[in-house]
Parts: sequence; C-alpha cells; structure tokens
Amino acid sequence: MATTVSTTRVVLSVFEKYQKERLLFVQTIADLASRESNIEALQTAGVLSLLRPLLLDTVPAIQQAAALALGRLANYNEELAVAVVESDILPQLVFSLSEQNRFYKKAAAFVLRAVAKHSAELSQSVVDSGALTALVGCLEEFDPGVKESASWALGYIARHNGELSQAVVDAGVVPLLVLCVQEPELSLRRIAASALSDIAKHSPELAQSVVDANTISFIAPLLSNPDAKLRRQVCSALSQIAKHTIDLAETVVDGDIFPNVLTCLKDDDINVRKNAATLICEIAKHTPELAQLIVNSGGVAAVVDYVNDSVGSTRLPGVMTLGYIAAFSETLALSVIVAKGVPPLARALESESEEHIKAACAWSLGQIGRHSPDHAKTLAENAVLPKLLKVLTNTPDDNEEAGADLKTKTKRAIKCVLEKTLQLEALEPLLQLTTPATILKYVVAQFAKILPHDVTARRTFVTCGGLQRVQDISNSYSDNNGLTGTKLGEAIRTINECYPEEIVRYFSPGYSATLLEKVYLIYSNF
Repeated sequence: MATTVSTTRVVLSVFEKYQKERLLFVQTIADLASRESNIEALQTAGVLSLLRPLLLDTVPAIQQAAALALGRLANYNEELAVAVVESDILPQLVFSLSEQNRFYKKAAAFVLRAVAKHSAELSQSVVDSGALTALVGCLEEFDPGVKESASWALGYIARHNGELSQAVVDAGVVPLLVLCVQEPELSLRRIAASALSDIAKHSPELAQSVVDANTISFIAPLLSNPDAKLRRQVCSALSQIAKHTIDLAETVVDGDIFPNVLTCLKDDDINVRKNAATLICEIAKHTPELAQLIVNSGGVAAVVDYVNDSVGSTRLPGVMTLGYIAAFSETLALSVIVAKGVPPLARALESESEEHIKAACAWSLGQIGRHSPDHAKTLAENAVLPKLLKVLTNTPDDNEEAGADLKTKTKRAIKCVLEKTLQLEALEPLLQLTTPATILKYVVAQFAKILPHDVTARRTFVTCGGLQRVQDISNSYSDNNGLTGTKLGEAIRTINECYPEEIVRYFSPGYSATLLEKVYLIYSNF
C-alpha cells in the first residue's frame, strides 16, 4: 500500500512539474512579447506553433497566458497577424470564448482585436471564423471587462469598410453597444461609443441603423460628461452620424447638442476640441437652416475663437465650418464677418504650411467675399487679395493633387472676390506685370467696370500710377501674343477710352523717345 502511495506521488510530482513549467514558459513568452525588441527572435523561434496547443490546455491560467501572448504578437505587425490566421488559431479562440471564464474571454477578444486591426482582409478572416456570434455573447456578459474587450474587437472589425460594418450590425451588436454606453464604467462607455462611431461612418444606412437603436438620446447628454476621452468619442460618433444626410444631421441636432458642443470647442483636450469642431462642420454643410441654427446658437463666434486658437490639421474643421456657413447666403456670410471671422482665416492662409489647409482657407474666404461689394470690402480691408495672389504664385506647378487643388481653389476665390470688389486700393496691388494672366484679366476688367462711372476714381487711377501700369501691361502682352479679341484687350480699351488720347499716349511706353524725336525733327528744320 505504501509503495502505491509513493508511486502515485512520484507520478503526480512529474505532472505538477510539467504544469509549472508550461505555465512558466507561457507567462515568460507573454512577458517577452510585450517588448518590441523581442518580437523578431520569438517569431524566428517558431513561437506560434508552441502557443497554439496551449490554448487548449487543461489549466485555465495557461490558456489565458497563451492567448495574451498571441494577442501581443498579432498586435505587433500585420505579418504576425497573418501567421496567427494561417495557424488556424482563430477557430480555437472562438470555440473557447463561449465556454471559458471571464479572464480567458478578455484575452481571446484581445487576440481577435489585434488581428482585425491591421486590414479589412484580416478582419474578414475574424468574421469568417464565427467570431461575431461569440463577441455578441461577450457583450451580454456581466463582467464589464469582457464587454469592453468585445466592444473593442467589434469596433476594429467595423472600421475598415461598409461590408464588415454591415456584418457587425447584422449580428445584433448595435443595441448591446448602446446598453454598454449606459454602464457606469468609463472605459467601457468610451470603447462602446468608439465602436458606434466606427459603424456609423461608412454609409447613411449604417448610420441610420445606429440612430434606430435610440443611440443619440443616450450619447448626446454625454457631451457634458467630466471625462475628456468619453467626450471625444461621443463627438466623433455624432459627427459620423451627422455627415451623411440632412435627416441624420437634423436628428443629431434634435438631440439637444447645443450649447454643450460649443463648450467642447474650449475643452482642455485638443482631440475633444477637434472632434467637436468636426461635428459642427458636418452639421453646417447641409442646409441654410442648419447653418442658421448654428449662428443662432452663438456657434459662429465660438468657431472663430477656435480657428484663432488652433493650428495645423486641428484648425481645418473650423475653417471649413466658416466657409460652409458663409456659402449659403449674404446674411450668413455677414454673420461670419460680424463675428470677425475674416482676420483669423487670412492669418491661417499665410501661416499654415500644409497645402490642403491653405486651400480650405482660400475656399472659405472666397465664400465670404463673393456675395456683394460690402462683403468683398471686408476682405479688402484685411488685404486678402494680395495674400491669395501670393499663395497662388508661390504654389509650384506640379502634378501633386494637393498643390493642384490649392491653385484651383485660390484662383476661384480671387476671381469671385474680384468681381465684387469696387475699391481701387484693393485692386491696385494686383495690377502688376507679375500677376498671372489668368488673374490679371479679371483685375483689369474690374477697373474697366469702375472707371467709366466714377470721375474721382479716374483721377486717382492716374495719380497712383494705375494708368501707367495698364499701358505697360498692354505693351507687354501686345509684344507677346496680342490683345485683339481677348478679355484683357477689351478691358484695356475700355479703360483707355475713359481718358483723352494725349493722356494715354503720355503714359505709354516709349512716349518720351517719340517726343524727343519730334523735337529733334522740329529743330532740324531750322
């Protein structure tokens, strides 16, 4: 009997030692995988083939550590995530998700998230493994950590494209995510709001499916939540819903987001400010009525302050908002002017280095100035036309999309503002031989509109050297390719007809030489 007991102890000790070694091994691997410098060596050593059987180990702690190690490896790069998929590890994880404890479920959901985050193809592999059903089950768990891990994985799957997002919606995820937003745990609420944003962003239909779950009534009040990260995700989710259609934008507005969203523009967190500005921008772009609602809520002044206080890509949604509001009508454009929106746009046009931001500034300034002479006068007072011209001439002629877009938007802005500008002092800086011909013809044409009807303007045009420059331009372009039948030639002819022929000749290039020659001929006859 004693011999049997002794033998049993020996056998059990071997198994216990084996278990301890397995646990030590997988915990060590998980720890090593947390450091980037070890990843390549672990991959070379064939760590995936060693971890795979440990997912089915009889000891829960070993299973959890193996899943954690796999998640860290897959999270590192797409190559390792592909290797995880090709090792047929996902079906094992999905099978275990419905049976194991909450610690394993969190680790398994982490692996699915780490694989899905890299590409739409890998996310599709996760879906094909049957993970959606398992993750939906995790959202119904009591433990908030399991819900959080599942929400995170579902958000990473949905973010890539509309098809994957639709698969997530079809799995019945949205109502459960809305329930997660109502949980007391902040981290769970953040991730759930982020997942809703990832679902809604792809199409109006997907955004409508989010709205149909009564999402807005639960997330809109969170704009005033003390947690900055939650406010950031809520602003993002609302903007992704509002951007698609007028109806969706109106639904967001009906969620009583004003004035809380304006308060977010002054938030200490830069991402909250940017997301709030993006939300306002996505609402403003749809209709004059929505733009007017923003104006009535005091939104224009708040957005102007935001543009003043921001730089770089953070500034862009504010710049676009002012342009969208101003584009709809004279009255709305005037509200931007009254809120002192032109100076910060003009400064941004000069100071920003990225071409797409400069293009947005040029577009917004064009929308403000194109309505009437009074609107254009405000731009003239802020020297906007010379600044636009400088941007146009300093942008290189290349095939880059951003550069081409900047030149196009700047040229259009100059043209539509010029056509409403009646102040000579605003037009004169552009009346130069160095001004591109595509712009110069509009400058001269505007002088041709003003001078025939304004005696004082005709006198000032001569004394400030404008008529002299017109003759220089006429002479230069006549030498190059002629002005007959061109818009520029017609405008110059109209200007010259405003003055006596002798005055025009006096300011024409070569007049002094011609005069001296006449004097010489007179004296040579004596």
